[in-house]
Amino acid sequence: MLDYIELESKPNANSCIIWLHGLGADGHDFEPIVPELDLGDLAIRFIFPHAPMRSVTINEGEEMRAWYDFIPHSETGGSSDIEISAAMVQELIDEQTAKGISHDRIILAGFSQGGVIALQLGLRLDKRIAGIVALSTYLHDAIKTEEQRHDANLALPILMVHGTQDPMIPIMRAATSRENLIRLGYDVQWKDYPMGHQVCLEELSDISAFLRSCL
Repeated sequence: MLDYIELESKPNANSCIIWLHGLGADGHDFEPIVPELDLGDLAIRFIFPHAPMRSVTINEGEEMRAWYDFIPHSETGGSSDIEISAAMVQELIDEQTAKGISHDRIILAGFSQGGVIALQLGLRLDKRIAGIVALSTYLHDAIKTEEQRHDANLALPILMVHGTQDPMIPIMRAATSRENLIRLGYDVQWKDYPMGHQVCLEELSDISAFLRSCL
């Protein structure tokens, strides 16, 4: 089981957001945004997992927290790592449902690598969740996703957010992912901002509106 940080917006949470960080960060990365989201009376349990430590090729093999080993210019590189990480996050979902939160009150959110895992898992789950927040990220292996996706989450609400000046994941890669998701019938909301590979204040407002609409 992944180690994680747990926060509750209010006691007796009846919904859960599992939020996955990006390459080289950890679960603390998005912890400070909880009060910024201004989610009103929603009683939400936030789970911020720490990715496993692994050697990362683009950083000369240095070990850091990563959901997968990023292979530049590869559409399918890192697939086995991605599948393993998605299975680890599924364990977190199972833990939350065992604690009484139903699947349809769970949202998967992720930034960069974390967003890849959120999409990888969310579209393949055999029980319907509330939605996916995909920040500065992309859909890994659209062909295999089409083959493996589960009908339980057809037309799932997905918020995709990207910076127009992102040097890490070009906005065209994200836009291609958006078009693939729309083609497959998902309910994609798209927002882009004049920023790099980061999160901005305006974005938090849009994320908050999406979370409230899903929960």
